[in-house]
Amino acid sequence: MARPSKVIKRQLAVCIALCIMAAGARANTASEEIGYLIESIGQSGCAFVRNGKNHSAPDAADHLRMKYRRGKAYANSAEQFISRLASKSSMSGKPYYMKCDGEETQKTGEWLTERLEAFRKNRGNES
Repeated sequence: MARPSKVIKRQLAVCIALCIMAAGARANTASEEIGYLIESIGQSGCAFVRNGKNHSAPDAADHLRMKYRRGKAYANSAEQFISRLASKSSMSGKPYYMKCDGEETQKTGEWLTERLEAFRKNRGNES
């Protein structure tokens, strides 16, 4: 069997390096977006309803930070963070809710999805 030429080896090495860089960029983007979502809750001034009890926005952010720290392997994207960690209690299975003054109570997953879409749209306008 013929051995690969130096040119092919270099091209393969470049391809692998680009794939690694792209994967790292996706991880950085996901981490940045998830951080933004957690901070959005923490600074919202809304009540966070977890298992039927109201919690302050800063306490909600702390709770979601802890869940993300423990469950990072299950959230490789902001969408996965929302659906797998930030939408319902892992203990009871009950959905989380956001109660914001002057607004209808909304499921946290929906609330976070709206913020994620706005964040991405706004970030796209900065270019």
